[in-house]
Amino acid sequence: MSRSAQEAAALLRGLRILLEACGREHLAHGRHLWSNSSIRELIAENVAHTQQLVRNSSQNPTEELKKLQQSLQETGERGYVVAKGICSLLETKIKMSREESGISEPEQASSIRKSTPTAQNPASWDAANLDISSITLQEFEEILSRRNKDSSVSLRTPATKSSQTMPKQATPTTPGFITQDTEYVNNVLRFVAGAKVEEQQADAQPKQKSDQPAIEVPELSKVAKQRKVPSSRIGRMASFGGLFAGLGLGTLNELTKGALGLGGSTSMREALLSPANAERIVDTLCKVRGAALKIGQILSIQDSSVVSPQLAKAFERVRQAADYMPDWQVERVMNTQLGADWRQRLKSFEDKPFAAASIGQVHRATLSDGMDVAIKIQYPGVAQSIESDIDNLVGMLKVWDVFPQGFFIDNVVRVAKRELQWEVDYDREAEYTEKFREMISPYPEYYVPRVIRDLTTSSVLTTELVPGVPLDKCFDLSYEHRRHIAASVLKLCLRELFEIECMQTDPNWSNFLYDAPSRRLMLIDFGSTRFYRHDFIRNYRQVIMSAAQNNRQGVLEMSRQMGFLTGYETKQMEQAHVDAVMILGEIFRYDGDFDFGRQNTTERLAALVPTMVAHRLCPPPEEIYSIHRKLSGIFLLCARLNVRMNCVPFYKDIVLGKFKD
Repeated sequence: MSRSAQEAAALLRGLRILLEACGREHLAHGRHLWSNSSIRELIAENVAHTQQLVRNSSQNPTEELKKLQQSLQETGERGYVVAKGICSLLETKIKMSREESGISEPEQASSIRKSTPTAQNPASWDAANLDISSITLQEFEEILSRRNKDSSVSLRTPATKSSQTMPKQATPTTPGFITQDTEYVNNVLRFVAGAKVEEQQADAQPKQKSDQPAIEVPELSKVAKQRKVPSSRIGRMASFGGLFAGLGLGTLNELTKGALGLGGSTSMREALLSPANAERIVDTLCKVRGAALKIGQILSIQDSSVVSPQLAKAFERVRQAADYMPDWQVERVMNTQLGADWRQRLKSFEDKPFAAASIGQVHRATLSDGMDVAIKIQYPGVAQSIESDIDNLVGMLKVWDVFPQGFFIDNVVRVAKRELQWEVDYDREAEYTEKFREMISPYPEYYVPRVIRDLTTSSVLTTELVPGVPLDKCFDLSYEHRRHIAASVLKLCLRELFEIECMQTDPNWSNFLYDAPSRRLMLIDFGSTRFYRHDFIRNYRQVIMSAAQNNRQGVLEMSRQMGFLTGYETKQMEQAHVDAVMILGEIFRYDGDFDFGRQNTTERLAALVPTMVAHRLCPPPEEIYSIHRKLSGIFLLCARLNVRMNCVPFYKDIVLGKFKD
């Protein structure tokens, strides 16, 4: 055989080896996608459902036909929602293309003036087509004033004194009852249309001087804006439908630009997480809020081995910015929860909130006796949409293969759903706030505000307004204050675990306020508070003690007993798990000032995450999700405070001394 023939044969053999390797790689990748795909779960569920349907049809065919009709109707509704979402996206694209085509601002302003109802164009005003949620009360009054030939129009009326329920002795024929009921209905309609109650009596009275200084409250993020919360199931589904359609078109756009060499991306993952798609995710989550926004905030603090840096960056923006309800929607929620006369029970109420989060927003108010309070108002529809919101968001992320195989996202979602059900129950939060206030009372360095039961329902929580600033605003304080904050927070966490066995598990730094004059921590927001089983705390304490004593075998045996490990893991996995526990136990082994500011604990733990994600055989105990979320938040806080602190006395006093078996 000639030399050229031998070279050709060798080239063909190399190509064959390359193709076989590519085939194996694609096969492994396809198996990984299939194992993480929600389609596989959907097919299995459909097969099981079909088998059950066949069995039920033979027993009760009429009832099954009714269920089939309902399913077809729901499918049509879902298809309509997705179509509406695509139409909304296309309308936005058309508007953006018009802006990019060179239309000047004066031309846009002129077109807006032509379409806006004014005195010069009164015929264009149509109450049926006016989007009240997009304008303020003052703007609405100006429109009506122009409509009525510049006469003054005011929609601000005093709150009705009638109750939402019929008096015990009242009947429809009682004199004055129909008048009161009519006044109440008209008042509610005005509130829904955007009307606000003018506090004329409060303004007419001279302001009373207080001997105590006014409590300063934080301000909303500059990027937060007033926007209606979609409260209906269809409205929330439409928001997610628009997001899914937008992500698909955005990804296709990025891949097309990459193929043509116009600056896009050739990788499906990078195209999905492009800046434009990240902006769509942020905008949708900030709009719908609720459970989906909460999941985004949780994912924002995950390691880059779990969530890609691009997605984590988008979720970080979600964590820092949440929109707030328009005034008319706040009014409607308060009317429903506290009655139409709720403003008369207050001396003052600030319409703009000073804080907005995933579940609700917080307003400052003053009671009739002069006490300053914080009123937390839950977004409408949030409590009823937890299941669907989380399933919609996580299902989208699973389809795009965002999570690694060993992350056990289904367990995380199950725990998150249960904790979110706790958080939206403000009656439960009020109860835990009072319990925690009682349990922590022996320690004067902490303070829990009082609950105002008369102004608290399942969706409205009113507590005493306490002074202080969030801990993320304390990084520039003196070293003495920073060290006191770090010690107080760490001791509180240990007391929660090993003394009272009840923990507020949300690591958000805004849940702690520091009052510098009194050197006290103000503890707020107990929605995610929970008790732990005593035997679990006893075993977890044994793990901490083994780590503090540098007993690796003790850590391994107790980890198997608690369910962290099955006993069938590889040596590599067992070593990585024990290493992680020993790293966390360093602060209790080092008898000296531990330098939180210069430690490399985070980097060493991050290096172990890929191994544990790849080789973990079982999810950890469900209690660990909340405990480690809180511990990681506190450790990061101590690092940001840049303090040096001896933690061994805390370990001896609380972990060893306060636990009662």
